[in-house]
Amino acid sequence: MALFKVEGWDLNTEKVEFFDANAKKAAEKKKIKRDRQNKDKKERQFKKNRAIEEALASTSDVEDNEDNEEENLNEKLDEENTSSIKKNEKKRPLDDKSETLANKKMSKPAVTSAAKKELTPLQQKMMAKLTGSRFRWINEQLYTISSKDALKLIKEQPQLFDEYHEGFRSQVKSWPQNPIDVFVDQIKFRSKRPVNAPGGLPGLQDKKIVIADMGCGEAQLSLDVSNFFKKHNKKTKKFQQKSHKVYSFDLKRANERITVADIKSVPLPDESCSIVVFCLALMGTNFLDFIKEAYRVLAPRGEIWIAEIKSRFADGKGEEFVNALKLMGFFHKNTDDSNKMFTRFEFFKPPQDIIEERKAKLGRRQKFIEVETEKEELEKKRSKIAEGKWLLKPCIYKRR
Repeated sequence: MALFKVEGWDLNTEKVEFFDANAKKAAEKKKIKRDRQNKDKKERQFKKNRAIEEALASTSDVEDNEDNEEENLNEKLDEENTSSIKKNEKKRPLDDKSETLANKKMSKPAVTSAAKKELTPLQQKMMAKLTGSRFRWINEQLYTISSKDALKLIKEQPQLFDEYHEGFRSQVKSWPQNPIDVFVDQIKFRSKRPVNAPGGLPGLQDKKIVIADMGCGEAQLSLDVSNFFKKHNKKTKKFQQKSHKVYSFDLKRANERITVADIKSVPLPDESCSIVVFCLALMGTNFLDFIKEAYRVLAPRGEIWIAEIKSRFADGKGEEFVNALKLMGFFHKNTDDSNKMFTRFEFFKPPQDIIEERKAKLGRRQKFIEVETEKEELEKKRSKIAEGKWLLKPCIYKRR
């Protein structure tokens, strides 16, 4: 019988449990550390919520202090995110120091995007509301000032251009169709016929298709058209291939395809284009100056393509708008109002022989003087009240 083993008691002494005071202390430390981390997380979440609520509380006065609201909100979000990054860096082992130094070189937009990812659904909804009010303010500015003042505004605050187009993209997502896609489809369809042929695309005398995209935004038209013609020319025989060039003009050079310009005066020679496009771009109060510039750069028989929001037309159909462009020398080809969001127009610049023939007909009917009088009246009205206040209403979104 083993020593200290009492017969009949059946005591199992093979497994003996000892009390370890150090293990208990370690468990308590882990619990305290976990509680502290949870507390810090709740504090950070509370600060984010409070920062966004404070920013949203003043969105009704967005015209006056929108810049300060967004800067404060971004600063608070960045501070919270930066502080959490610093805490995590302290907990890293010494072997990761080189990696930490590399991560410190990350740009501010990366931190901001990370902060956005951490937002709760409610916070994301609040942030979207703040971004929407910002977009409406920029949109209203661009519609209610001249193109000269708009160019000055974007040069002084270039971030407004990016903010506007970010908001515009979110608006267009809810539309059944993007007008840019309609224009690209039109180019694809008409390119099936020879250049300058009936139903084909208009070109210069050498049959080169030259497009000027006025108020191009991010120059998506240029990208899509160039990609299409590259594929088209690879598939077709040499004599059927089409030469093309797209000029894109706007207030900021968002990418290499864009030339910065006030679109009432672009750096192109007279009669150097075969198509001029205004896709939701008649925004300034002096937008008829853009139409005059289009007439200057268009070659005879060149076309002007316009897409505008339906709500901008005071008469609902755009008939007054069409008459104004006729008085400026264009011939009306087509109006397409099948889309519920925007109306599309096509005009062309008549060659000199058609202009002379038209004048002769009007002279015989004694209407030439009437037309000239209407032109004078249009210019007089423009000199008193900008056309952006009566011919096309500014596209101002409702505040929510």
